Parts: sequence; C-alpha cells; structure tokens
Amino acid sequence: MSFSPRVFLSPFLGIALALAACDSGPDQSSQANSAGHSAPTASTGKANQQVLEQRPFDNHSDFANARRGLIAQDPELMTEHLGGGEVWNMPDYDFVDAEGENAPASVNPSLWRQAALNNIHGLFKVTEGLYQIRGYDLANMSIIETDTGWILVDPLTARETASKAFLFAREHLGEKPVRAIIFTHSHIDHFGGVRGVLQHLSDAEQANLRIIAPAGFEDEATSENIIAGPAMTRRAMFMYGKRLRRDDRGHVGTGLGKGPAFGTFGFAAPTDVISETGTELIVDGVPLVFQMVSGSEAPSEFTFYLPERKAFCGAELVSRNLHNLYTLRGAKVRNARIWSGYIDEARRRFAEAEVYFASHHWPLWGRDNIQDFLVKQRDTYKFIHDQSVRMMNQGATPREIAENLQLPAALNEEFHNQGYYGTVSHNAKAVYQSYLGWFTANPSELNPLPEAESAKRYVAMMGGADKILDQARQDFEAASDMSATEGRDTYRWLGELLNHLVFADPDNNEAKALLADVYDQLGYQAESAPWRDFYLTGAYELRHGSPEEGIKPAMMREVLLHTPVSLFFDSMAVRLNADDAEGEAMTIKITFTDLQESYLLTLQNSVLHNRLTDADTPADATLMLTRPMFVDLLVGNAGLKELLFSDDIRFEGSKLDLLGFFSMLDKPEGRFNVVTP
Repeated sequence: MSFSPRVFLSPFLGIALALAACDSGPDQSSQANSAGHSAPTASTGKANQQVLEQRPFDNHSDFANARRGLIAQDPELMTEHLGGGEVWNMPDYDFVDAEGENAPASVNPSLWRQAALNNIHGLFKVTEGLYQIRGYDLANMSIIETDTGWILVDPLTARETASKAFLFAREHLGEKPVRAIIFTHSHIDHFGGVRGVLQHLSDAEQANLRIIAPAGFEDEATSENIIAGPAMTRRAMFMYGKRLRRDDRGHVGTGLGKGPAFGTFGFAAPTDVISETGTELIVDGVPLVFQMVSGSEAPSEFTFYLPERKAFCGAELVSRNLHNLYTLRGAKVRNARIWSGYIDEARRRFAEAEVYFASHHWPLWGRDNIQDFLVKQRDTYKFIHDQSVRMMNQGATPREIAENLQLPAALNEEFHNQGYYGTVSHNAKAVYQSYLGWFTANPSELNPLPEAESAKRYVAMMGGADKILDQARQDFEAASDMSATEGRDTYRWLGELLNHLVFADPDNNEAKALLADVYDQLGYQAESAPWRDFYLTGAYELRHGSPEEGIKPAMMREVLLHTPVSLFFDSMAVRLNADDAEGEAMTIKITFTDLQESYLLTLQNSVLHNRLTDADTPADATLMLTRPMFVDLLVGNAGLKELLFSDDIRFEGSKLDLLGFFSMLDKPEGRFNVVTP
C-alpha cells in the first residue's frame, strides 16, 4: 500500500467524474448493478459534493496516525471459517482508494474517507513495548510486553480471526508466553475470539494465565442477546450489511471498522475482576491503573492506564467516531450524561498520557492532542444530552429534536466525532427515549392500528395504489434536478409514502422497485455506515426477498456453555406460544447431571416460570442430561431424535408431557420480513 500523500483536488475530481456518469433521467434501474442497486441521481451527487465543502478534507493527520509504526502487513488478508467458507476478506475492500479521496457519487465522501482509514491494516508499534493488530476483525487486538511475555487486550470476535492475528504477531515479534488477557468490556467483538489464542498456548501457560475483566463481565457478556437474540441478530444483518456486496453501491464498512467476523465465538471466565476506579494491578512486572466506565458504551467496561509508558487505553469509551447511545440492531439505551462524565474523569485522571490507543481505530500521540480529543468527545455526548432534554422540555417530539439538533461549529470541525456509527439524529431520539419512552403524549399514538392495517387505509384515502405510484414516480424524477436538501427531503418523504403502499400491498412489485430506488439514494447519501447498510439492505430485500437462512444459533454454542442456566429458561419462557399453551398446566424438572443442579419449570396460565429446586422435587416429567447436551438442544445441534434416543438423556415420568411441552416452544429462525409485512 502506498503511503504517499495526494493533492487535495482529487476528491472534487472524483465527485465530478461520478456526477458526470450519473443518470439524471427517470430510469435509475437501467443503470442498476448486478445486485439491483440503482445509479446515484444528480441530487445525490450534489448532496455528497456539499459534504466535501463542510469537512476539512485537506487534513491528512488521521492517515499519518493510522499508518504510523507499521511493522508488517498481509496484503492478501483472508481468514477461513473452521466449518468452511470465509470469515474475513480485506481484499474485498480494495475498491476504496488508499487516501479516501476519490469518493464515487454513491458513497458519502466523509464515510468513504473513514472506510479508507479502516482499510489500513497490519501489525503496528504504538510505543515502546506496546503493539496493535488492526484490520483482522471489527476490533483491534493490542499487545503489551511484560517482563517475560505478553498481555493481550481484546482478543477479537471469532476464534478464526484471533488465531490468525495472534500467529501474525508471533511471526514478526517473536514467540513469547502470554501472561494475561484483558477483556475491556462485555461486547463479543472484544472477547469472542479468545479460544483462537488459547489454542496456541501450552497447558502450563493456560494454567497460569490471568484473565482480567470488569465487574459484571461474565453475566453481561453471556446474557446479551439471549432473550431477544433472534430479533437482534436479524436486525444486525441490516446494520452490518451482511447480505450486501462489497462495492461502491454496497457495504463499504461499519464506520467502527470493516464489519463483524461471523466465525466461531468463544468465552473464557475471568480470574481477576475489577470493580473500582483506581484499582491497580501489576501483571508480570507491568503496572496497570483501571477506571470503571460501566454504563457508557457497554454495561460492563473499564479503561486502563500504563503509567510507565504513559499510555491510555480508552477501550470503547472513546472512538474515532460518534458512538451509539442507541444501537440500531437493538439494545438498551445508553446514558449520554454518564458517558460524558466518564470521559472527563479519564481526561483528568490520566492527564499525563502521551499515547492513546483503544479497542477500535488508530492511536493518537501527544498530550495536547489527546486532551483536545477527549474534551471534544466529552462535550459531544454532553451537548446531545443537554440540548435534546432542553428541546424535550419545550415539548419537542423525538422527530423534531432529531431534525433540529446540530453540533456547534466547535464540535464539528474534525472527523473523530462524526456520525460514522452513531448519529446526532438517532442519538437525540435515544436521549428522549431514555427519559420519556416511546410515547410523545399525542393521543393519536396511544393505540394506533398495526402498520399493515393503517397502510391499507392510507392508500385507500389517497386514491389507491396507481395514483400514489404515478405521483411518487413524478416526485422521484423531479428530485434528481432539485437542490441537495430538497432532493434528500423528497427521498425521505417518498420512503415514508411508498412504505405505506408496500405494507398495504406487498405483492405490488412496482411499488417495491420504486421504494428500493429511493432507499438506494438515501443509503448513498448517508454518512453513517449503519444507516447506509440499513437503507441498502432494505433495497436489496425489496428486490430479492428475505434471507433463506438467518444467523445460526450454533455460532453461540461456546458462549452459551458459560451462560447462567436460569437465563436459558428465561429465553424458553419468551418462546412459549401462548395459544398452544392455553389451558395447559404441567411441571417439568430438568436435572443437569454434570452440574448436580435441578430446575423446576412450571407452566400455568400460558406463562412459564423457573426456579432452582431440589433433586427430589416431584414433577410431571423429568429430563436428566448434561449442560452441553441441553445447549445442543437449544441451538439445534440436537433434535427430537436425540431427545428420544440419546444415551446421554434420561427420562422420568410422562414422556408425552415432555414432548408436548417442547412442542409449545417457538423455534425462531431469525429471518422474518422487515421491509415488507
């Protein structure tokens, strides 16, 4: 990869050439690519051109920092899945130019620049005794040299990617024993690859290995997505553009990195749990000072400081983008006020830091640079919080707040707090939601009709599908010649309008095709990578339908083996089909023979309860099996045949009751419709 700078005229030239290639006429589908994504319109090109005039694109310091300290790079970086297929492919993103300057009209140039920065991958020296592996996964793996070996920080998402990154580091830094692994927080892209490291360690290394994590890590890491897993994983397919091609009309990255590694996930239990800010540990001669920041980006999280190296690990408290107060895949809303306070505490507590590194993106050097970065990150979250609440207290609705809230110039002059991942818009709505919930106090929202039913009435009142389609086509064609703002607002309106038509008549292929074209334009203009991927995945599914297969639960098997048992039964309770359970009453006891624990499940009133119980508690039916076998039943690795005939499973009582009970549980496949009813 060439590191030579380019002249600043190239972004404007790139947009100009892309605009020249745009079809400003009505038929975008005539220039569709093989996935069906239409060409960018002239007004989309204008909107993206405007971005070039709003941001300091002549500032190349991020590229210098992202490339600083490069030791080695694998230009053909690809990782295979243990079960076959591909987990990771960096060459897929080679269509993004190295300097992020020649943005096509189908990509917001600010997002294109971020995508180019996230393409820079390899093994890097951050400072003396501190290294990072970047671009092998969504997150970074950091390596701290100790007196006799290494501390690894955040061993990536998947076993496959972590193994490849670890071996690459050993190849270029030498083979040293791993003395400790640090999990900075409870999201899977920072611990799920741990088995990929452990598989390369000797028995003696593993026996003496320290695994350091924040308080609450084990529960949070294993429980996230268990209850609402099928819905969250389906939405994650949209948020991360899983079904999109890697090209200039598809997925270009997530803003936070390139994308998640959908490989083999693992887990390891902590040996050292940090619960208080100011806690100090010495690990194989290396002192570390911790700051608890749980409740900011993750429910269990810390940052830490290396005083001897004056290096601050910001974990995911701060990143080189605006983060999510509400993540679009679905999660609990995060507290912006608390988040801002943690950043200020880190800025003061670790004020001597000369190096910043984190769980994503590239480092920053220089005390003044780090302080300025932290101040602006701190104030960005505080501004969104305070101004959203101010407008909320004046009666503004979430939509009104999101439409009117803009960062002040002082917070909008650099790239590191721009909306590549979170956005001011949906974060403002998250602040509203955290205080007041979904209801705006307008009585019309108390009991509205379901979407498909209200859509039918909208369509009928507007004169029917043909009339709506004719007007929508005219508006779409006219939008191409509008100003950037007018064009964008027209696409936003058409998205809302045509969605009603599609939900009223999901077999109306003309409506779906036009709505897909609208989503293309909104995606091309989005600075946020998740927004882009949501719009473009919506367009893709309008054209090609929902996926035949969701994300398989079996991917989570090893994590589930460490999940608190009671959460398994909580997840079963939300799968109970109330209609099938109507009038049924029974007790089922499940005894885990390897744990010597029994749980009583009680079904009555179409509700399932569970509690830890004694082994001799009577029940209508008892199932005796190991925890791994139970997990295999949950994730689909074992089915009815194993349940009935496996030597690892024993029964007492009514086998008919037991089979009847399991037949009442839904088996969500995580591939439900999103953009159609």
